[in-house]
Amino acid sequence: MFTSIIMTPSSNRRSFLKLAGTASASFLGFPAIVHAQNKGDKLRVALIATGGKGGAHINMVKQAGDIVVAHCDVDTKRQGGVPKMWADSRFYQDYRILLEKEMKNIDAVMISTPDHHHYLPTALAMEGGKHVYTQKPLVHTVWEARQLLGATKKFKLATQMGNQGHAGRGNREIYEYVNSGMLGDITEIHCCTNRPVWPQGLERPAGEDPVPANLDWDLFLGPAPLRPFKDKRVYHDFNWRGWYDFGGGALADMACHTMDSIFWSMNLGLPQSVEVVEIHGHTTEMFPKGAIFRWTYAAGTLPNGKPRPALVIYWYEGKLMKDGVEVMASERMRRPEKLAPGVKLAASGNVYFGTKHDLIVEGSYGDVSRIAQTEEEKKNNPLGKPPELLARNPDGEGDFGQYMDWQRACKGEKAWDAPGSNFLYAAPFTESILLGNIALRVGKVNEKLIYDGEKMKFTNNDVANGFLTKEYRKGWFHQLV
Repeated sequence: MFTSIIMTPSSNRRSFLKLAGTASASFLGFPAIVHAQNKGDKLRVALIATGGKGGAHINMVKQAGDIVVAHCDVDTKRQGGVPKMWADSRFYQDYRILLEKEMKNIDAVMISTPDHHHYLPTALAMEGGKHVYTQKPLVHTVWEARQLLGATKKFKLATQMGNQGHAGRGNREIYEYVNSGMLGDITEIHCCTNRPVWPQGLERPAGEDPVPANLDWDLFLGPAPLRPFKDKRVYHDFNWRGWYDFGGGALADMACHTMDSIFWSMNLGLPQSVEVVEIHGHTTEMFPKGAIFRWTYAAGTLPNGKPRPALVIYWYEGKLMKDGVEVMASERMRRPEKLAPGVKLAASGNVYFGTKHDLIVEGSYGDVSRIAQTEEEKKNNPLGKPPELLARNPDGEGDFGQYMDWQRACKGEKAWDAPGSNFLYAAPFTESILLGNIALRVGKVNEKLIYDGEKMKFTNNDVANGFLTKEYRKGWFHQLV
């Protein structure tokens, strides 16, 4: 029986630094063959962050009948149900120590930390030959996205980004509307979210509060610059999303859901340009109260092999101004002409504008979609669902379906690149989204930032290039490829 232990910052980190500095020599190139590849075996999982979304990870592993061998959280009080469900699971506060100590005991790692911690544990786990499931957004910077993309191609491990709508029926239906030709050519898509539902548009609070005994504040900061601790409602709990140092704002939080159907159905690469169209309530360290973004994509080919024209995507978030008052972002979206004047667009969703028909999507996960028609058209020529082009997930919708899609690849029952939101897909997708936040950081409204995706460089703005990566505190930087 294992003995539960807590590893704290006082633990010796020299071994981790050696691991990071030598590219994990003892594990580098370790084949993607795991204990659980004997079909029917239980996957041995390490959970990194067990509060918040980590609770969903706990439930996924439990429902699948797999085992949590080790778990980690900077807050000793946020272990969720792990101690009760897996009494032998070893607990750590520092995931670097967990990965150093447990690498030989685990098959896979699941990560649900704040955004600024997504990259490092993912990178170290992959370098150690472990399959990885990392929550959305996959990473915090464009450089980190490129690192994980390169690592995925190199190590050929089973990977999955946690945008659970990718496992669902809704996004598959949208894919089918687009690739069946029912909408015609799509040249413009508008997206909106009701986020943020956490504070944004504020300045850093003054002063400092005592750090609770259960929280390791230095570990929470990790690669981010040092700053004083404030009451948990400012940073530590859910509200970290609004700060540049820790999160990605509403765009990084929700576009990996709401834009998923777009990247999937339209087969998008990286954009030619990105710009911020409007900013409401911007501050120096925090994402704004609301914003509008625009990306342009070159013409390309749909997944069905047919050509598609160039595409423009708009994103609306938070609270925006309309006629002198703040309104939900959805009230500023472009509306389909056939949508009756009194009908509101959903607070979160999309509108695809096609040469034949427009498609209205409601919900962050493509929950409900319908072709826009007038009342007369609905009566005389109603248009139903598209033909089924994609198989439905045999394990159902949401978190569990997304987990099982990945778990089967971990166990060798499917190919390593079979998971729908594997990093070959998720890394470029996340990169495209994060380019929007770079435009926001630059802060020049309606100024196109021209992007050379092949070189990972903006060709007309050196300030923007400075936001492609970030400075890391000592002991938290690691280059994979």
